[in-house]
Amino acid sequence: MTKRPGGSDGPEDVDAAFAEIVADLEREGIGSSVVEDDVPPVAPAPEEPTGWRVPDVTWIDAVEAEEDGHFVPPEPPPLPRLRAGTLFGILLLAVGVLLLAGPQLIGLAPRVATPLSLVSLAAGIGWLVLRTRRGPPDSDRDDGAQI
Repeated sequence: MTKRPGGSDGPEDVDAAFAEIVADLEREGIGSSVVEDDVPPVAPAPEEPTGWRVPDVTWIDAVEAEEDGHFVPPEPPPLPRLRAGTLFGILLLAVGVLLLAGPQLIGLAPRVATPLSLVSLAAGIGWLVLRTRRGPPDSDRDDGAQI
C-alpha cells in the first residue's frame, strides 16, 4: 500500500488497494471454493436418522393414539386439614380486608379503621409466612448445602 502525500496512512485508491488484497488472497488459494454468483447453491439432502435416533412413533401416530385413548391423570392427593394457627392467619386477613373495604359495616370511622386494617393485614401475612414449613413433614434427610 502506498501512503498519501499529505501524510495520512490511508491508501490513495481504495479500489486498487482492495484489488491488491483480493489478488494476494487468491494466490494463497483462499476463495477458490466459493460458489459463483450465477450458480445457485444446492443444499445437501438431510440424512435419515439411524440407530437410536429413529423415532418409534411419528407425529401423526401420536395424534391418532391421543384420539383413541385419552390420558387420564391420577387423582390428586387430598388437601391437608387446616390447623388452628393457619385459620388464625386467614381470620386476620379477612378482618383486615373487612376493615379496609367497609368500616361503616361495623360502625368505625375510616380514620380509625384504615390503620387497624393495615395492621391486621400485615399481622395475618406475617403469621402465615412464619408458619410455612421448610420441607415436607417427616423428612429427616439432608438436602446438601443450602444458601
